Amino acid sequence: MAQPVSSIPNLGPASEIAFARAGITTAEEIRDLGADEAYRRLLATGSRPHFIGYYVLVMGLQGRPWNDCKGEEKKTLRKRFDTLCAGFNRSDAKLRADLEQTLSFLGVVERG
Repeated sequence: MAQPVSSIPNLGPASEIAFARAGITTAEEIRDLGADEAYRRLLATGSRPHFIGYYVLVMGLQGRPWNDCKGEEKKTLRKRFDTLCAGFNRSDAKLRADLEQTLSFLGVVERG
């Protein structure tokens, strides 16, 4: 049986909603994709980049508490995060998310 996204440590209902918008509905899918690709898919569907959200995901996939990320590891993850986000124009992502929300409200697309 598939495990919900929230079965990954540090992730909860808001994460489930965001990942569902990205077409990711199970913890297994996130594990198979890995943190970087799963987060990239969130960005591609309009989620706003947030470093804490990224490293919370990385720590959760390792079975570690979110606040376990410190020092050099945190600096390394920040570089990965910045590289990951560099390909996304934040205003484009926000515009896309707003458009999807409006189309959903109008019933043009399925509600997420």
